[in-house]
Amino acid sequence: MKAFRELGVTKLDRYVFVSGIGCSSWIPNPYIRADSVHTLHGRAVAVATGIKLARPDLEVIVIGGDGDLLSIGCNHLIHAARRNMDLVVVLVNNLVFGMTRGQASPTTPQGTRTVTTPFGNFEEPMNAVSLLMSTNANYVARWCISNFEQLKESFKEVLSKVTKGLRFIEIVAPCVTYVVRYEGKTPGEKIKELARTCVDKDTYASLSPKERRDLIPVGVFRRENKPGFIDRYREYSTRARG
Repeated sequence: MKAFRELGVTKLDRYVFVSGIGCSSWIPNPYIRADSVHTLHGRAVAVATGIKLARPDLEVIVIGGDGDLLSIGCNHLIHAARRNMDLVVVLVNNLVFGMTRGQASPTTPQGTRTVTTPFGNFEEPMNAVSLLMSTNANYVARWCISNFEQLKESFKEVLSKVTKGLRFIEIVAPCVTYVVRYEGKTPGEKIKELARTCVDKDTYASLSPKERRDLIPVGVFRRENKPGFIDRYREYSTRARG
């Protein structure tokens, strides 16, 4: 909302927010006064794609969690990115399935204790940024909740249509109930920890594998302006009619 205000956006009648099922899916409704669709678990990107195709004049924003977008909905995210679909996708990565009592999710770090991995997660977590970087998405970024100003500027960038196509922002926001408390920390302590461990991607790249341990690279990993799906579809339709 601060990004909207700083961009001078006072009315959200051009925006539609789409979310699935999960803690982060409650962000658009009831907290944002705009049109929103609260849809099926994992299907937010698919529904958002339909909305965008039906009303390309609208800016469609998806807000989902790691369980929603990277587990049951991962296929929709990948193919929307492959198509460079004209959507803003915000992944709130809380590192667990928070709404269903804290089971390990696709992004749970190794060693993290959850209700389904009480002796520490032994699986390799998914890297959402690496996944999106292997697709056709125009904009790929990651920030932690401790990077408030950078995150706000990233929102301003994608909302001002500096880029089009698929614009993806991951936000690392560990679940207070099922991650932070399990670690025996307070929310304030966790944010201070993230301020130390979330480092600029270029700094991260310069470190040795040992030095990178427990660090999270953040920043804008890709910023391109390739034609989005809507522009390419219109061009294709024109050729087909001709």
